[in-house]
Amino acid sequence: MGRVAKLAGVSVRTLHHYDEIGLVRPSARTAAGYRAYSAGDVERLREVLAYRRLGFGLREVAELVDDSSTDAIAHLRRLRGLLLEQRDRADAMVTAIDRELEARAKGLKVTPEEQLEMLGARLYDAIGDAYPATRRTEPRIAAQIWDALGDAQTVLNVGAGTGSYEPADRDVTAVEPSAVMREQRPASSAPCVAAAAERLPFEDHSFDVAMAVSTVHHWGDPIAGLREMRRVARRVVVLTFDTDEAGWQDRFWLTRDYLPEFAAVLAEFPSLAGMADAIGARTEPVPIPWDCADGLFEAYWRRPEAYLEDHVRRAMSVWTRVGPQAEQRAVRSLSADLHSGRWAERNNDLADLDAADLGLRLLIA
Repeated sequence: MGRVAKLAGVSVRTLHHYDEIGLVRPSARTAAGYRAYSAGDVERLREVLAYRRLGFGLREVAELVDDSSTDAIAHLRRLRGLLLEQRDRADAMVTAIDRELEARAKGLKVTPEEQLEMLGARLYDAIGDAYPATRRTEPRIAAQIWDALGDAQTVLNVGAGTGSYEPADRDVTAVEPSAVMREQRPASSAPCVAAAAERLPFEDHSFDVAMAVSTVHHWGDPIAGLREMRRVARRVVVLTFDTDEAGWQDRFWLTRDYLPEFAAVLAEFPSLAGMADAIGARTEPVPIPWDCADGLFEAYWRRPEAYLEDHVRRAMSVWTRVGPQAEQRAVRSLSADLHSGRWAERNNDLADLDAADLGLRLLIA
């Protein structure tokens, strides 16, 4: 046991504890009758230690390594994916810190807002690579947004991302802080300015309308960003999310049954009423079609299997924000419920719906 502990980089006491709680029990015996680790035990120990070093609790680790549907190769692939996510987040933070160090070395003052924006923009960059595969314009949602634009001819798209929902028949200027997102915009798309919503580099009333689609939750100061949009445009149209209603997280089965952490993600997000008051807006519900082409978080409400796909989740910032432990637990639970039929029993009322109101709202001012 001492040799195994040394090779694994843990204490003998840790191995004894794992043995006592049934997490990793040596199953072989030496010639002298002492317990020893078989090749299978070592493989299990490797998986346990890897999950522990990724931050999983002992109970969650036990569920992971005891999953009968997952073999050694599947564990390695899962671990590799989790490590890559962790590396990407660490790389993003290092880049943000390097930027601030460079600014401070030049004697530039870095405000608290800019410090947070650096990290926020890098988080946005981290999910940006996955956007083109699943984040497309949904025609029915687009029609509602474009109708709200009215007869505006000049349009500012704030937090424009890769250009979804930009109307082709109007004069559009895009604003996007993420270099990753800007690089993925089609060559034929509208010109794009590198700037943040909270400090738009335009004169007052420069545009007929300013629009923002599924981006406000990425902003460091949503209210300030909305007021900036109001300053530079005569009309404002924003697609956002309503958390005002008590028990709002129960509207969607994914947050109700599998991802309660989502509520904490939006804990400091401004209320819909507060955002509307900031710009004098009215609100309008935006139903999500059952076959929604835009892979936003709620898009697959009638296609639950999609949430088991890693490339689908990577284009949703929610999963990055809740962290790998919550994500993997939610995916495991959903997978089990789909396999057992429990999800279908619990959500059989969804089968006949063509669209669902899951909290998406337009602010129109």
